[in-house]
Amino acid sequence: MTTASTTAPIGGPTSDIDQLADGFWERFLALSPISATVNGDKRYDDRLPDPGPAGRLAFRKLAEDLIATADSIPDEGLSVEDRITRDVFRIIGELGVEQDDMRLDVLQVVDQMGGPQTLLPQLTQFQGADTPVDFENFVARLHAYPAYMAANVELLREAEAMGLTAPRIVAERTIAQVERMLAVPIDQAIVPSMARVAEDDDREAIREIVRTETMPADAAFLAELKGTYFAKTRTEPGIWSAPNGEAIYRSLMRYWTTLELDPREVHEIGLEELASIEAERRAISRKAGFGDDTKAYRAHLAVDPTNIPKTRDELLARIGEKIAAAEAAAPAMFGRLPRATCRVLAVEEYKEQDAPPAYYFPPSADSSRPGTYYINAYDLPTRTFSKLTAYTYHEAVPGHHFQITLDTENTSLNDFRRFAARFASGAFVEGWGLYSERLADEMGLYRNDPERFGMLDAQAWRAARLVVDTGLHALRWTRQQSIDLLLEEGLSDTDAAIETDRYIANPGQALAYKTGQREIERLRRELSARDGDAFDLRAFHDEVLGHGSLPLAILAAELPDWLAARR
Repeated sequence: MTTASTTAPIGGPTSDIDQLADGFWERFLALSPISATVNGDKRYDDRLPDPGPAGRLAFRKLAEDLIATADSIPDEGLSVEDRITRDVFRIIGELGVEQDDMRLDVLQVVDQMGGPQTLLPQLTQFQGADTPVDFENFVARLHAYPAYMAANVELLREAEAMGLTAPRIVAERTIAQVERMLAVPIDQAIVPSMARVAEDDDREAIREIVRTETMPADAAFLAELKGTYFAKTRTEPGIWSAPNGEAIYRSLMRYWTTLELDPREVHEIGLEELASIEAERRAISRKAGFGDDTKAYRAHLAVDPTNIPKTRDELLARIGEKIAAAEAAAPAMFGRLPRATCRVLAVEEYKEQDAPPAYYFPPSADSSRPGTYYINAYDLPTRTFSKLTAYTYHEAVPGHHFQITLDTENTSLNDFRRFAARFASGAFVEGWGLYSERLADEMGLYRNDPERFGMLDAQAWRAARLVVDTGLHALRWTRQQSIDLLLEEGLSDTDAAIETDRYIANPGQALAYKTGQREIERLRRELSARDGDAFDLRAFHDEVLGHGSLPLAILAAELPDWLAARR
């Protein structure tokens, strides 16, 4: 049901290019109703996306129209921001067409991180059901869920026929996850929304739909997954083992970095980064009395009772303190600060065994829902404070929460740039998060050497991603080789396995972090050298974050001029 109660676009068009951009954004929202809901736009709250042939064709047409529009816009007379918008059209369109050509929809339908089985539990974090209209919309989505999952079952069958099945470990994790979901007692199902449903009769109505429609749909997906699909899953973890695997990997490298990269060169860069970070860790280890034995120092931190949260609540409280300290220090490094707040929640128990240590969801466009920083409390003794401090500055403040929320609140940009450009700027978004871990040290936010050592371990973890992602997907590494390297770099047994399987499920995504960080740091060094004493770090940060999420090549081309203009 479409209602008159909507959250309209906040930034109005100011040029012909802006009007084109907003038209494309409206088309995207209609095809991606979950994105609309996450952004606080309620117009599509009664719908689910269409993973079937019609939905795929509509996305293909949108991508082709983006390319055609970009090609039709000449350089003459364009403002800087209009030129960037046009170039982003082309990049998103080309990536969309390329991914459709590769049929990544069938390849990625099985995914323990973001597969279709995660949609409803995740949606309940963003869609309320506490007014009559919201309740009707939520119920409409529940009723639409069987068709949505049936379309995903068809994708499983296509994947079988094309040989584009998931690696076996990914299928095993996904199967176990769906089984855990189906084992949740019905009175606990869709708990977050139930807490916002006022009437008992309404709560029971939702439970009945879950019992009779959504759970059977999940069960049918599970049955298909465990049947002939599972028998045809790939026994090798790397994408190289899929038909056209090498081309698919290079396509995914382009998608996540927007750069043309060679897997072997990226692999070597990762090894070089690891050697440099280890030298920094040795300095802290020596200071603590452990000599060059960084493993012994890390082992000491892992059993230090003052470094281990005793309860989930203690963990969440400590993280909240870290966010507050970062917010207090931020004005020294940023001229523009986000208005939306950042809350901290534990990862839902049904998926914590498959989730990374921490991740972030953005606020709604009108800031009525805050940004959300999720902490994984599974295997609590391994969630040491020295580790999670750096993650907090990456995911929350001054990391993703600052960057993504400032995008959202930047009404001088059209909505396409504020929201859609993020989908083609993974290395910018994740690079800023990783840059923020180092920036937090400059801000004085690591209160001791254990926390600083944890930051270096986190940096090494992202450098290791360059090694293991290319290793798995191009150099034919085994799963165990990846786990062993991550253990060597300080991850726990639990996280080394979870992270490896995450990289297996999403080839190329792991490259975004270090690639983006290295580019932001390179630009900072070069512009600082160019401007000398006139270099203004606050201005640098404001300009990096002041134009939306950008492909790295566009950032490198435009940032020097923006800073020169400010001078």
